[in-house]
Amino acid sequence: MNAPLSNKPRRVVIAGGGTAGWMAAAAMSKLIKDIDVVLVESDAIGTIGVGEATIPTLLYFHQLLGINEAEFLQATQGTFKLGIQFENWRDKNQHYIHAFGVTGQDCWAAGFQHFWVKGQQLGIANDFGDYCLEQVAACHNKFAHLPNNGLNYAYHIDATRYAAYLRSLSEAHGAKRIEGKITRVNLDPKTHFIQNLVLDNGQCIEGDVFIDCTGQRALLIEQTLHAGFEDWSHWLPQDSAIAVQTHSTEAPKPYTRSIAHESGWQWRIPLQHRMGNGIVYSSRYESDASAEERLLNSIQGDTITSPRKIKFQTGTRRKHWHKNCVALGLASGFLEPLESTSIHLIQQGIVRFLRLFPANGILQADIDEFNQQTRDDIASIRDFIILHYAVTERRDSDFWRHCTSMELPDSLAHRIALFAQTGRVFRKNNELFDDSWMQVMIGQGLIPAAYHPIVDNMSEDELDRFLTQIKHTEADKVARLPSHAQYLDYMANQVKRAG
Repeated sequence: MNAPLSNKPRRVVIAGGGTAGWMAAAAMSKLIKDIDVVLVESDAIGTIGVGEATIPTLLYFHQLLGINEAEFLQATQGTFKLGIQFENWRDKNQHYIHAFGVTGQDCWAAGFQHFWVKGQQLGIANDFGDYCLEQVAACHNKFAHLPNNGLNYAYHIDATRYAAYLRSLSEAHGAKRIEGKITRVNLDPKTHFIQNLVLDNGQCIEGDVFIDCTGQRALLIEQTLHAGFEDWSHWLPQDSAIAVQTHSTEAPKPYTRSIAHESGWQWRIPLQHRMGNGIVYSSRYESDASAEERLLNSIQGDTITSPRKIKFQTGTRRKHWHKNCVALGLASGFLEPLESTSIHLIQQGIVRFLRLFPANGILQADIDEFNQQTRDDIASIRDFIILHYAVTERRDSDFWRHCTSMELPDSLAHRIALFAQTGRVFRKNNELFDDSWMQVMIGQGLIPAAYHPIVDNMSEDELDRFLTQIKHTEADKVARLPSHAQYLDYMANQVKRAG
């Protein structure tokens, strides 16, 4: 039996604040007893603070923390999100929605897409999204909580406000914040574990486990422990983003907009009090000045902030937990925010670490398991993001011609071939995306050449009634929902009444 690599941990030190740092502090201070949680951050070091769109898994994290949803929405000026509308991705002037719900009804042998494919061939099926409640609701700007979690959703949030909200929760549960800039990281001379952090004022912060939330600097996991980095920019060449906030010009929609352009894409994220805007691009195909001009010429509403440039490299740490250090957020790697997975990956890292928490000392087996699960998780999301660029009819620029001609990861190439030839999609290792693969592949124009033969057990009339019933059921549910704006007012009034 392998001996622990360290003693029982008594103090967890989180290096860096922002969304990653305060999510970690909130979870550990709330859920792990008899552990001191210390977070070190400097007001002089800014955070990225533009991760404003989330996915439904965040609701699970909030349940663990006992967060009141109405209070959270007020604190973050948040709105509800039912999915992402992809515009100009399949081709110019075409759009579809990747919604958070399940499309249609599956049977034991074949998913709904097989019934839909035959319906398309017979000319009796509508658009794939018409059979998904969340997409129909998004298209009609409707939202409400339904019984038994009948409507899957996430949030649009102000990331800076979210970090401040989590800080208040963390400190209420005993987490301690220390102001200061980290100037040196000292290692134990025997184990080469991190021993302490030295701040610019000379203060020394001792710890047993260290969480690296220092952003792309990766001060602990990379600069100190040299965990290694795997570059994925040959698959995802985008390396730049520009963000700007504007005043809202319309009621917030319950979905994110992702608008493709000649060298990347733009986002529009509606909050209660403003709109978050940004552009993602590759500096190989567009200059910073051109990208900024493109962004500013396309936004709606007066600007609140000056355009903020962000440079990044797509890829992942080779080790996300190394010795006594765990990396979260940008310190662990970067995947562009196309499918709003940044906060999800932070959350997954936190929950995974808590499940493997080294209560009696750090074990190499726990480290290895953490790293393997993290690797599988992020590789699956990487493939899903690459899919949007690889499966498209666009050939109108050097950027899109590169994307459609590049060699794909074997895992993604297999998924695409399997779906194109048979319509089959399989979820592996509890990976994040399920129905989403079908929504995006069909939305991007990949229609299976065949369907499962079990579908032929239905006559054409039976199939027609089956498809029509699903479509009408979803449309009837949406017709009874209030508008997204009305429901946001209802949630705000809940806080007022409670106060």
